[in-house]
Amino acid sequence: MALDPLLALSAVELARRIRDGETSSRQVVEAHIQRLLEVNPDLNAVVVERLDAARGEADAADRAVAEDPRFLPPLHGVPCTIKESFAFKGMPNSAGLVSRKAHRAAEHAPTVARLLDAGAIPLGVTNTSELCMWMESNNRLYGRTNNPYDHDRIVGGSSGGEGAIIGAGASPFGLGSDVGGSIRMPAFFNGVFGHKATGGLVPTTGQFPTAGPDAATFLASGPLCRRAEDLMPLLEILAGPDGQDRACRPMPLGHPERVKIGRLPVLDIRSNGRTRIHPDLMGAQARVVEHLSKLGCRIKGARPRGLEASFDIWAAMFGAAEGRDKFRHLLDDRSIPGVMGQLALWLVGRSPHTLPALILALFENIGFWMPRRTARMIELGRALRAELMAAIGDGVMIYPSFPAPAPRHGMPLFPPLQWVYTAILNVLELPATQVPLGLSADGLPLGVQVVAGPGRDHVCIAVAMELERAFGGWVPPPRWETA
Repeated sequence: MALDPLLALSAVELARRIRDGETSSRQVVEAHIQRLLEVNPDLNAVVVERLDAARGEADAADRAVAEDPRFLPPLHGVPCTIKESFAFKGMPNSAGLVSRKAHRAAEHAPTVARLLDAGAIPLGVTNTSELCMWMESNNRLYGRTNNPYDHDRIVGGSSGGEGAIIGAGASPFGLGSDVGGSIRMPAFFNGVFGHKATGGLVPTTGQFPTAGPDAATFLASGPLCRRAEDLMPLLEILAGPDGQDRACRPMPLGHPERVKIGRLPVLDIRSNGRTRIHPDLMGAQARVVEHLSKLGCRIKGARPRGLEASFDIWAAMFGAAEGRDKFRHLLDDRSIPGVMGQLALWLVGRSPHTLPALILALFENIGFWMPRRTARMIELGRALRAELMAAIGDGVMIYPSFPAPAPRHGMPLFPPLQWVYTAILNVLELPATQVPLGLSADGLPLGVQVVAGPGRDHVCIAVAMELERAFGGWVPPPRWETA
């Protein structure tokens, strides 16, 4: 089926057309619903739908346009999706944990409420990894989500359902969260845009699970979307204190359109020094840097000391901030024997947990077994942050999102630590935008991260918008684009 033209537009453009009477909210919502019904049986991305409710809300949005189109909210009548781990009143909020199957959210998370107040119409909630702590969106409650470009490939995690349904064209944008790459990896694997905000910019209240007070600035809520022009408007809607998240603080937001791209210094880092990057991704990053150079950007290439220890730094800083036994507590068993028992049950197909969740529970306290080494890694992380901030300055860093295009299902465990290309930026609290860069020869999305200094989210978003203009951005999955 050929792509409906409405499914290629940004949320900003859809909202404008609805306000101006060029189309209706019902037409826009129905187009996305039909796409969802077409692709979701193969993807398992939207795990609980609210399609009839969305149709009713679209009709109400159209009545509001007819009554007075002058004072409508910025996303009036535009459909979206919400990661299931965010509290959305009346909808499940389990993060894939079987023991929370019957749980329904009693109220909206502040970020969800802000999107609804802005006029967005959710079509449903999307799949995650179990407890949002692995890079493949698979759990015993909802099952596994498949990549729209190749069903044998992963969608990333933990916002993998968001990445997949947006990448398939069935949602213009969605709400995700990111503590180790959980927005950016799904955006990368599914060929769309995703933004991890500066630590503390967007509240994380109302998520399950959420980070503890000392780790709250490592966790970022933020948008995934098919068009770059939506990133900043969505961030503006989501940002700002909510009175509950004590780590969230007011920060002035800049304007991407005021960024003079050709004057930016660009730090070009092709690897963390430990993991080989796939040639297709190396080539894509080289094309990005060449384009920015032609615009006038001054390119630098020195790799700061410490990037090669990205996993050790992330594990030390995150683990120290979260404390002991948090993950085991979420799995309802704080004991090593209990976890080992679940691993035995997993081997015979009887555990309610996934293997990555059990492995994480088994080793989550490893940093407390080696306190001196953990302290050294925390100091190295602080030094790396200072060095990176100085190297980036007022510009951006171009950095791989992952060592290769989307892996096949199950393969992220072999080896298990390649997600550190995104994770290191969480504990450094730097903003980063994932930018799609077309498809590989195998038909898989390519991409790169654009990283800026703290509070300079608008700069990496401005560069993302320029790269979309230069390289085309999101490419709909060819498997569904036959006339």
